[in-house]
Amino acid sequence: MFSERFSTLPPYAFPRLRALLDGHVPGGEVVNMSIGEPQHPFPPFVTEIVARESAGFGRYPPNDGTPELRAAYADWLARRFGVRADPETQVMPLNGTREGLFDAALALVPETKAGRRAAVLIPNPFYQVYLAAALGAGAEPVLVPATRETGHLPDIASLPAETLDRAAAAYLCSPANPQGAVAGRDDWRALLALAERHDFRILSDECYSEIYRDAPPPGGLEMAAEMGVDPERVVAFHSLSKRSNLPGLRSGMLAGGPRAVARMKQLRAYGGAPLPLPLQRAAEAVWADETHVEENRARYRAKYAVADEILGDIPGYESPAAGFFLWLPVEDGEAAAVKLWREAGLRVLPGAYLARDTGAGNPGAGFIRVAMVAPEDDLRRGLKSLRRVLWT
Repeated sequence: MFSERFSTLPPYAFPRLRALLDGHVPGGEVVNMSIGEPQHPFPPFVTEIVARESAGFGRYPPNDGTPELRAAYADWLARRFGVRADPETQVMPLNGTREGLFDAALALVPETKAGRRAAVLIPNPFYQVYLAAALGAGAEPVLVPATRETGHLPDIASLPAETLDRAAAAYLCSPANPQGAVAGRDDWRALLALAERHDFRILSDECYSEIYRDAPPPGGLEMAAEMGVDPERVVAFHSLSKRSNLPGLRSGMLAGGPRAVARMKQLRAYGGAPLPLPLQRAAEAVWADETHVEENRARYRAKYAVADEILGDIPGYESPAAGFFLWLPVEDGEAAAVKLWREAGLRVLPGAYLARDTGAGNPGAGFIRVAMVAPEDDLRRGLKSLRRVLWT
């Protein structure tokens, strides 16, 4: 006997990519541009702190995070977004934000709303954890197109009132994975007003918020405070993975209203995996430091310029406003991925693997996602090969 709840989930994106490519011989020196795993240097003091605090591996770590780590979260939210969050009741650690983005649906989405099955609104394309989270909560996933026509952000206002009344939560990723679009202040005002009118919560995935060209993207908590809406309306998720090039540290966090955070803490006390104490100590210092973040941002700005130089005249090319992905239009994403692997050794991700079929088709089918995480010389070589193979 097995649960049927997740039976409609296809294989995850990267096993699908291995099945697509691994039967072919790469046609050159391999450059992996498929996965968003930062390759810039992380702060050197991290290893020093972990070594100094290594005795902490012999203790059970605090599930709710050390007081110093929670204070570091609150201080960072105040510096970055001007938001005051109580470190005791409005923030909590995550073992990577994927844990929180999944558990938020389990903890915060009711079984029914307005007497019917609750709905969870998901942009399409999207980070695939959102769909599994909605199914895990027993809610109906409602896919909202996030295409060029909508500015690569989900047009939630276009949904029928009946669907919005059933909505218990809406996932929003800004800056967006995979397209790099940023929800501006007007976008946030419109979404928050809609959420207040129809009484749903916004689960704001802001993991790419510190990688941008010019102006820092606004955050959900920042805009909620500015508008004076219910403080329980937004739960925001952040991470050191992209901000600080530390995907292996697994230091994520969430912040929101006290009632939402209390529900999340209650669930995590049963099923969560707390961050080891030496890693919490390192994370305290990383969240408190901005120098390495500014250096990291400068490296990505240089990569934006490389991409614009090499691909800027490609039909349909859109330079990302933030994040570190290129969302490139092609005739067929899978065919393009195979061709790039066989002819140039480039590993990219078909866009269809990041979206789902709807009555209007799969909005990712005509795209590939290219991660700009490799060192700049490798990136330049990879993008030149990509142009040669697909657009010569």
